[in-house]
Amino acid sequence: MKKLVLIFSAAMMVLSCKPNANEAGVIGDSKQVTIDSMKVEMAKKEVTMAKQKSIDSMQAIVAQQRSRQVTTHQVVQTTSAEPVAQKRKGWSGAAKGAVIGAGVGAITGAVIDKKKPAQGAIIGGLAGAGLGAGTGAIIDSKKKQ
Repeated sequence: MKKLVLIFSAAMMVLSCKPNANEAGVIGDSKQVTIDSMKVEMAKKEVTMAKQKSIDSMQAIVAQQRSRQVTTHQVVQTTSAEPVAQKRKGWSGAAKGAVIGAGVGAITGAVIDKKKPAQGAIIGGLAGAGLGAGTGAIIDSKKKQ
């Protein structure tokens, strides 16, 4: 009976010394497999993103070329059609200068001529309008050049 107990205890020691799954690296291997599969998936996503970026840039180039063609086509159409009346842009520089000069001149003339402010305002307004119109005309001619 002693021999049987010794054999049984020796067998138990041999079985208990066998490494378990964690010590054998089975769990570490499964973790590594997971990490490797994630790396593969990330690489696939990077390739897909690079392809999409290339497609997007090509689409932007095509859209840019189309807009240039449309603009060129529109220019050709407008030049070959009947002349279109141009819209007025507003006041000329000479007109603006005359109005501003008249206002400033009238105020200044009224302030300077204390005895007859109305007469000073009229004279100042005329002088200011003349100087303002001349200055505005000079500015307009410089803008055209």
